[in-house]
Amino acid sequence: MPILSLIVDESKQYEHLIAWYEANARDLPWRAPDTTAWGVLLSEVMSHQTQVDRVAPIWQEWIARWPTPDAFAQAGADEVLRAWGNLGYPRRALRLLECARVIVDKHGGDVPADVDALLALPGIGDYTAGAVANFAYGRDVPVVDTNVRRVHARAVRGEATAKPSKRELTEIPHGPRLSVALMELGALVCTARDPRCGECPVVDCAWLAAGKPPAAEKPRSQKFAGTDRQVRGKIMRLLRESTEPVEQSLIDATWHHPAQTHRALFSLLDDGLAVQDEDGRFRLPR
Repeated sequence: MPILSLIVDESKQYEHLIAWYEANARDLPWRAPDTTAWGVLLSEVMSHQTQVDRVAPIWQEWIARWPTPDAFAQAGADEVLRAWGNLGYPRRALRLLECARVIVDKHGGDVPADVDALLALPGIGDYTAGAVANFAYGRDVPVVDTNVRRVHARAVRGEATAKPSKRELTEIPHGPRLSVALMELGALVCTARDPRCGECPVVDCAWLAAGKPPAAEKPRSQKFAGTDRQVRGKIMRLLRESTEPVEQSLIDATWHHPAQTHRALFSLLDDGLAVQDEDGRFRLPR
C-alpha cells in the first residue's frame, strides 16, 4: 500500500518522509522559525508561478521594509510596484496591498488563522489560505499545489500527472509537517520532468510499479517571448524606473509592433497598473 494512502496522523508511517524533508529541504528565508504569518502569506503570494530563487531576495527586502500588514498598508501603490520589481504578474502586488488594508481594518493587523477568514481576504485562494493556516499556525488543513498533486497522482493512482479536482482536498493527506514535506518532494525529486525516483523516500509508488506510464496529454510549455505579457513587462519596467511621468513616444520605443504595444499599455491601464495624466503622459498609480 502506498504510504500516501494511509490515514494522516504523522505517526511512524510518515517519519521517514518527514525525516527526508528535514535533511533535504531548501534553506528558504521564510522557513525560519521566527517567520510571522504575514511573512508566510507574502512568500506564498510571491511564489505563485515564480521560481523561489527569484522570490527570496525580494521577500527579504519586503519583510525588512514592511514587517507587518500595518506597515505595508500605509505604502503607496507606486512604492509597492517598484518594490515588486520583475517578479511578474504585478497585479499580485496591488492585491497584496488591498489584502493588508483589509487585515488592518477587519483583523486588527493580525493575519487570521481561520481558513474561511483567509479566503475572504482580497487575492487569497484555497491554496494560499491553506498554506498560511498550515505553515504559520500549524492547522491541519489541506495544502495542495501542483507539486503535491503530482506526488499524490503518481504514488497513489499510478498516473504521471493530475488535474485539479474537488476530491483532492479530502483524498490527499495533509498535516503541519507532512504537507510541506510533500511539496518539497515534488519540487526536488518527484519533478514533472526527469523525476529522481532512485532518491525518493516514498515506498511502493504505484507509478513506478506501473513502469512510469507517460501522461495522457503532454504538458504545454508556456510561451513568453513575443507575448503581450512580455510587452507589459517592458512597459512596467520603464514606468518603475522613471521618476517622472513617461511620454507616449518612450513607451512606443519599448517594442517593435505598435499595435501590440498599445494593446499592452491599455491592458495595464485597465488593470490599474498604469495611469494616464491629463497631459497624456503615463505613470504608476499612486
